Amino acid sequence: MLTKWVSSLLILVGSALTVSNIYPLNMYTHLVGITGWLVVAFALHDRSLIMLNTVAALIFTSGIIASLI
Repeated sequence: MLTKWVSSLLILVGSALTVSNIYPLNMYTHLVGITGWLVVAFALHDRSLIMLNTVAALIFTSGIIASLI
């Protein structure tokens, strides 16, 4: 599934941006990758991945909102 690979790559890019202190682009990149994994989780009916990526998406979304305020 291409979505898994692209999402994983985006999460890795987001991590690289985080260690390079490139903010808030790192949060946007992570959020897109996590959202892709959330789509995969729903397709696979994997509750643990759904829970993990939903919570992570909420965390990154709140971080993005905080950076905009």
